[in-house]
Parts: sequence; structure tokens; C-alpha cells
Amino acid sequence: MDIEKALNSFDEATRRQALEADAARFAVFNMHCHSFYSYNGYGYSPSKLIHLAKERNWRAVGLVDFDVLDGVDEFLGAAALYNVRACAGMETRVFIPELADVEINSPGEPGIAYHLGVGFRSSRVPESAQTFAAELRRKANARTRQVVELVNGFLPEVRLDFDQVAKAFTPAGNVTERHVCAAYRVKADEVFSSEAERSAYWREKLGDCPADPVKLEALIRSKTMKRGGVGYQKPDPGSFPTLEEMNRFVIACGAKPVVAWLNGLSAGENDPGKLLDLHLEYGAGGITLIPDRNWRASDPEKAAKLTAELDRFMQTAAERALHVLAGTEMNAPGQLLADDFSVPALAKHIPAFIAGADAFARWQK
Repeated sequence: MDIEKALNSFDEATRRQALEADAARFAVFNMHCHSFYSYNGYGYSPSKLIHLAKERNWRAVGLVDFDVLDGVDEFLGAAALYNVRACAGMETRVFIPELADVEINSPGEPGIAYHLGVGFRSSRVPESAQTFAAELRRKANARTRQVVELVNGFLPEVRLDFDQVAKAFTPAGNVTERHVCAAYRVKADEVFSSEAERSAYWREKLGDCPADPVKLEALIRSKTMKRGGVGYQKPDPGSFPTLEEMNRFVIACGAKPVVAWLNGLSAGENDPGKLLDLHLEYGAGGITLIPDRNWRASDPEKAAKLTAELDRFMQTAAERALHVLAGTEMNAPGQLLADDFSVPALAKHIPAFIAGADAFARWQK
């Protein structure tokens, strides 16, 4: 299509088609960015995320941290200073009783789902919600502390002191598994004086020793903290708040409950209409998804399946008038700073992604 010519057509439908075809060039935003208050793969603070959005002329940006609201005031203050449209959120895991027997969006963990609240206006919460917020933080750190204790038994030569990790790797003590993986890698660098010794140690413990520190940390996490690893703790219904409890907290803080969508391949997500209707009963006000993992795959058949599921889900969301927030997470090194919405699998959804970003950023104001 000749965009310039089509934009000046007398036919309104042609002009609209040209606008939609050209929109990918200007659709630059990221509505799901973790900061170093939970874990950011590049070490970015809330202020840096706003700086990045301003520097790169993003349409909008969204903060999302695990289990804490520590960065909200800084993030929104920086957004006001730079005149950047922004919204702030929190992510955690919840238990959904109605789906207790099926996997949803947390692989291998039936009944457990990643879930968000978006639209927080302050790091401070109402008095009625303070106990819940404190317990969420406490449980998150207790889980990670237990991971360290278990993995220390497997890696005694590089054992960690959890409290020291909290001081050295986080600004406010909210330690995640990714912080711990980085800490084990750093500790091994200190304990073993030569590269050959370090390599031999990790090969003995993990079966491999990638030269890339990012890949090594990912392997540490995979082998010691995920299912099958010594540090893995299978969650039970009491490990996390229920969906109802989390949504009650989110709403009390003036924010909106937001459904986290993985890719449609699990038993809990294979009927998106049923899933979204359940969430709507509990007050859902939006959806978040990570576009890159909803189309990109080395296997063409899987890529086609992911794309088909994304299309089906986006249609289902539109039928329920739920805005969709698209972002990359940034909670692992190498993840995109912003999605490339020009790829065919995503370009068709640009109007919906823009509408979601605008709705939440505008609502935040």
C-alpha cells in the first residue's frame, strides 16, 4: 500500500486502513516493566524507566513490581516531572478455588495464577489494606528465604546469607529468585580463584557452565529453584492470597484488578471466555499479556498455534470490553525494552494495544 497516497484518498475507509497499516511505526510503549524493587534485568529503577520512556518517545509506560508498591511514588513523580503518561501496578500470585485442579498461567502449579492490580496512585495504602500489603511482602520474602536455605544445602561452597543478599542486591529488601541466582554466581566468583575451578564446580553441580553470566544464572534457577530442583516449593492454597482477597486489596487502593494472560495453551486458559467471565465476577478491569511470547517460537507450528490463540483471546477480550496492556516485563536480562508491533502477528492488534495503554495511562492521570 502507498501510505502517503492512501492517506489522501477521498474514501474514508481507505484512509482508515492506511492509518492502521502505518500505526506500527508509532506504536512504541511498554505497559509491563518491572523495576529493581522486584527485579529488572537491566538494573533499572522506576526513575530510569520513566527516563527511558521519555528518551525514546514512548506513548506510555507501566510499572509492575512483584509483591510491593515501593516504587510507585518515585515512578509517578518522575512521570509528572518528565510529562510522561504512566500507570503503576503490582503483580503477585493468587489461588483461584474454581480452577484448583487445572494449570492456568503458572506452569505446573494447578490453581495458582499470576495476577495484577494496575492504577495505584501511591506507595502508601489505606489503613484497611495495610495488613494485607505487609503480609504479601512478608510471605514473598519468607518463600525466597526458604529457597536460599534449601539451595545452600546443595551449594554449601557458595552458601549465601539471605540478609546480606537483601542489602547488596535490592534497594528495599524485596528479594526474588533472580536476585538469589545472581548472588550465587557472584559468590562463586569470589570463592573460586580461577575460571577453571569455577567452571568445574558449576559443571559438577548443574551439568554445564555457560560462559554468559545471564545464561549461567538462568541455569542456576532452572536446576535448583524450579520444579525438580532442591529449592522448589510446591505451592498450596495457603501459599498465596485468593483471587478474591487480592482483588479486594487492589480495589481498596483505588486500582483495578488485571488478569495476566500467558498463551492459551494450558487447561485453565483454553476457554478464554470462561476464564474472563470468572475474573469479571471478581471485578476484573483489564488484562495484561506479553506479546513476544504469544507469537515467537523456533518451531513454525508452535508459532502458528500461539498466534491463533492470541487472535482468539484478543477477540474474546474485545467482546467483554476489557482493555489489554501489552509489555515485555524486563524482569530477565535480554528481554525486549519494547515490543516490535510491526510483526504481522502483532500488527493486527495495534489498535487494541494502543487503546489499552491510553485507557490505563489516562485513567491514572
